[in-house]
Order: sequence, then C-alpha cells, then structure tokens
Amino acid sequence: MADTEKDAVKAAKDAEKAAKKAKQERIKQSKPKKDGSVASRAGKSIKKFWKDFTGTVKKVVWPGRAQVLKSSAVVLASIIVVGLVIWGFDQGLTALFGAGKDLAGKLGEQVGITEEAESGANDTADAAEGESKAEPDSTEAESTEAESTEEASTEENAENESESTTQG
Repeated sequence: MADTEKDAVKAAKDAEKAAKKAKQERIKQSKPKKDGSVASRAGKSIKKFWKDFTGTVKKVVWPGRAQVLKSSAVVLASIIVVGLVIWGFDQGLTALFGAGKDLAGKLGEQVGITEEAESGANDTADAAEGESKAEPDSTEAESTEAESTEEASTEENAENESESTTQG
C-alpha cells in the first residue's frame, strides 16, 4: 500500500509540473513579439499614445458659456451655505463652552471659599516651612555680593575712561 500512495503522490506532482509548463507556454505564445530596438518601440508607443489622446479629446463635449456660469454659481452658493453652517456651529459651541467656563469659574470660587475656611490652620504651617526653605545659603549670598562688587568697579573704570577721553 505504501508504494501505491507514493506513486499517487508522485503522479500528482508530475501532473502539477506539466500543468505549470503548459500554462507558461500559453503565456509565451499570447505575448506579442518585440520588433525593433527599444528606441523604435518607445517612438511607436508615444505615437500611439498621442493618436489615442487626440481621438479622446475630440470625443469630449465641452460645456457652453451658460452652463459654466450656472455650474460656477451653484458651487459658490454651496460654499457660502456650508460656510454659514460651519460658522453657526462654531458660534454655538463657543457660546456653550463660554457659559460652561463661567459656570465652572463660579463653582470654583465657591469651592475655594469653603476650602480656605477648612484649611486655615494648615496654611500657617505651610507658610512657616516655605520661609525656611526660601533662605539662601551663605555661600550663594557671598558669591552674589562679590559679583555685584566686580560689576560696580568695572562700570566705574569705564566711566573714568570715557571722562579722560572727552577731556583730552
């Protein structure tokens, strides 16, 4: 039995290969043969394109002046209507969100007032901690003083030089 199954599988594969070969042969026969060089084929293709193009353009029915004006008026009217609709939505949403913002501000003020009353004791403790953190280190203060002294002496030297050049 194993030999018959192997033979059947082999026969199926051979049939597939034969079918593929036959298909490739039909494709080769259906393709037109290439005559001439690349340049001559390109020239023929371009000539054929322009011939087809001019034939198609001759078939086009161009609209008259009245139809063009009528179509243009419809397009402009559509643009204006759509623009007004979008503007209306924009104005409505702006008013809606503006009212919501005002309402949120009023509610925030009311909530802020009640929070201040509840956290009055906590604010004094936080303020004391903030002051201790705000004090600069002594080395930072000394370096700042040294820089300001140097800047002042540089400015005085510049003034003295300008006075001496104006007097001389």
